[in-house]
Amino acid sequence: MNRKTLVLPAVIGLLAPALAACGGAGDGGGDDAIAVGTTDRFATSPEVPAPFDPAYAYDAGSWNILRQTVQTLMAMPRGDGEPEPEAAERCGFTDTGNERYECTLRKGLKFADGKPLTATDVKFSIERVRDIKVKDPSGSDGLVANVDAIETQGDRGVVFHLKSPDATFPYKLATPTAGIVSSDHYEKNKLRDGFDVDGSGPYTAKQEVKGNQLIKTVFSKNPDYKGALKPKSDEIELRNYDSTDAMGKALKSGDIDMMTRTMSPEQIKQLDEDPGKNIELVEMPGLEIRYLGFNTDATTVKSKAVRQAMAQVIDRGALATGVYGDAAEPLYSLVPTTVTGHTNSFFNKYGDPSAAKARNLLQKADISTPVKLTLHYTTDHYGPATKKEFELLKKQLNASGLFDVSIKGEVWNTFRAAEQKGAYDVYGMGWFPDFPDADNFLAPFLDKDNFLGSPYVNRTINEELIPHSRREADRLTASKSIQRIQDIVAEDVPVLPLWQGRQYIAARDDITGVEWALNSSSNLQLWELGRGVSG
Repeated sequence: MNRKTLVLPAVIGLLAPALAACGGAGDGGGDDAIAVGTTDRFATSPEVPAPFDPAYAYDAGSWNILRQTVQTLMAMPRGDGEPEPEAAERCGFTDTGNERYECTLRKGLKFADGKPLTATDVKFSIERVRDIKVKDPSGSDGLVANVDAIETQGDRGVVFHLKSPDATFPYKLATPTAGIVSSDHYEKNKLRDGFDVDGSGPYTAKQEVKGNQLIKTVFSKNPDYKGALKPKSDEIELRNYDSTDAMGKALKSGDIDMMTRTMSPEQIKQLDEDPGKNIELVEMPGLEIRYLGFNTDATTVKSKAVRQAMAQVIDRGALATGVYGDAAEPLYSLVPTTVTGHTNSFFNKYGDPSAAKARNLLQKADISTPVKLTLHYTTDHYGPATKKEFELLKKQLNASGLFDVSIKGEVWNTFRAAEQKGAYDVYGMGWFPDFPDADNFLAPFLDKDNFLGSPYVNRTINEELIPHSRREADRLTASKSIQRIQDIVAEDVPVLPLWQGRQYIAARDDITGVEWALNSSSNLQLWELGRGVSG
């Protein structure tokens, strides 16, 4: 077995200083570009016009492009923990209510085109994201929607006045949504269509496009970059593959040096047992979750008894192990087990899978059986095992005798647009958190204007519990409200958590910094990669 297991030296979700860690790379790379493979696919269309505009982009794949190129005031440290200044020299709340947040920019910041970066650009960028109205109501603007006003103080001072207290605001300033862009390249009231992206980050980006699809992105070290990150290589190529098999063959042949999301369970198992010459598999903690979403206004699932019966029947352990093996574990809450505030609300309410208990739930609600449902899933966004996962869900539900389930897959662009319009009664989704705090596993799904476009609204959650949790800078103190939210979700089942994933990278053994190339939120940190000596 040739696997390295990395246990990051920080407790996820605690607002505590990150522990220092040593990297495995030197200070600079050579002229030999490091090639990285991914199965993330990007295509422009009327539905997805601007994949890499911070005012539009809101998925892990797009953010992986933006994080290398667009600088943010704050950034997550290597081992997670509390956000640290990046484009900023310092930042912090300057009131006792977590409603006034002040930053001072580093001296001498420049965009990659040489234009000075000032507080005015920060104000422009955040206001642009907040104010642009896009077709997709689940856009990234929700992360900065709580910003009431932005005040500039000279060229380097920025003060954010929030509408309501939010101790998680520093995390939000560390996301690409808060990326700083120039008005020379981005219009105030219009998205920047296409694949081009410009910023002041550690790398500049040049894309290779075929038709309306992105084939490759070449990241070149930005000589004008000033920030906390320390790029180890002068050039990195991110290549997009149609399948995990094609990506795996490219690694074994030496066409690429590393491959990342999304590797198949079979591929991970094979690499774990026999990685091949000079290849290592690295396992890292992850916060990816998968879940079923419901259109709670749809006739088939409007009764919460139907949703509760599904929660009672589905065997999460068998699902995770049967499809993903060691790469996943059952999840009984929207909040992953390693995040502060997690509680096993679904297990506490439903216990072990039971068709008899599910039948009682349906009978008490006078629901006729079998309940006929179609489960919808995306064929190309979360990896090739998604179809197998939904086949097993169908088998489990139908075996109870209480459901008559069929499944249907669609490509991501079609699937996402239909889900947003409420076309699906039940659908499968994944979530890679914007930041490692329980709030980001709850609010995006439960707020009135939520990521799913779900009609479900709970006033206790929205008006009492979420605001209360955000007032608490100590996330342990916030846990009581966070746990109550999870219990309400288990009772009402507007979403049904299924499993929590681990994450893997496979790389040739002369590539250094691999253990830092993904953070727990599955964000690529390509600046950590260097080239060493093969064993």
